[in-house]
Amino acid sequence: MIQHIIQFLDLAAYAFIASQAMFYLLAMSKTVKEMRPESFVEFKNLLDSKLQISLRFVYYSALFIGPVWCYVAVRSHKQLIIITSFIALLALSIDICFLLKGNQPINKVFQTWNRENYPENWEEVKQKWFMHYHRRQIAGLIGFFCLLIGAVFR
Repeated sequence: MIQHIIQFLDLAAYAFIASQAMFYLLAMSKTVKEMRPESFVEFKNLLDSKLQISLRFVYYSALFIGPVWCYVAVRSHKQLIIITSFIALLALSIDICFLLKGNQPINKVFQTWNRENYPENWEEVKQKWFMHYHRRQIAGLIGFFCLLIGAVFR
């Protein structure tokens, strides 16, 4: 029973990470890429201020429960669950590396901008942010689908 609870918690934490990636894939990326600089700056800074605390909680939760789930998976001796849980944890680590080394520093640059004051190369900076974010999306979705495969096909 405890194995199922831990697996559920890991899936739930990862679902929040994957849902952000899915939302950007479905509409947000195209919408943000079409924004004028003033709208983009205002939107991005407002969104970041709202997401900082909630996403931090989601990622810390996933970082806590992921290794616990890997330990439980190893103890289960079920090869598919072991493989998928470790791939998901690796994908989460990759996502966080791209977040810390790519998106977060660029977010700090965005925070210095306002509607009237942004650089001429703002689109270049935005594209660089998206490059890192798309890599994070891939990692997050791979991790989530690995966890789903382990849960469904155990």
